[in-house]
Amino acid sequence: MSVQKIVIAEDEAIIRMDLKEMLEEEGFDVVGEAPDGRQAVDLAREHHPDLVILDIKMPVMNGIRAAEIITRERIAPVLILTAFSQRDLAAQAAQAGAMAYLVKPFQKSDLLPAIDVAVERYGEMTRLEGEVTQLAEQLEARKVVERAKGMLMEQGLGEAEAYRMMQRAAMDRGLKLAEVARLVIEGELPAPE
Repeated sequence: MSVQKIVIAEDEAIIRMDLKEMLEEEGFDVVGEAPDGRQAVDLAREHHPDLVILDIKMPVMNGIRAAEIITRERIAPVLILTAFSQRDLAAQAAQAGAMAYLVKPFQKSDLLPAIDVAVERYGEMTRLEGEVTQLAEQLEARKVVERAKGMLMEQGLGEAEAYRMMQRAAMDRGLKLAEVARLVIEGELPAPE
């Protein structure tokens, strides 16, 4: 995942300006700036950036709560800014879904690796979620096929014969095996006499 658009949220205007300048010097497009977490969430929803950088302590809504929302809605990876004295908050930020954090004060040389880590971790999480979804769908399809096969066997077909019958019906109708199995379960595809 290539990072182009970034939303930043920092209640201290001077730090926000410095951060924006660092990012723009590295070729990033800062598409939104917010002084609090609520505005950061709104900007993230509006712009769908490639990354959101949040300070932990901000008025209206803190960075942890904003990270939870942005992560739950799968808008973008989140990089949290924190101070040394806020290590416990950094752990909370990780639980809220932040993919990386950066300790203030930081240099540009610290910022780029933190961005890479956040984006890479987010990409891996997204890939894993996709695999889990795919596996769940495959398991569900398998259960439907097994149930339909069992129903056909109750009507007098052998196991292999029931399976072949559903395979033929799938090929003849241009359907997936699980779709044919659902037709069998719904009684719309009876066993051959």
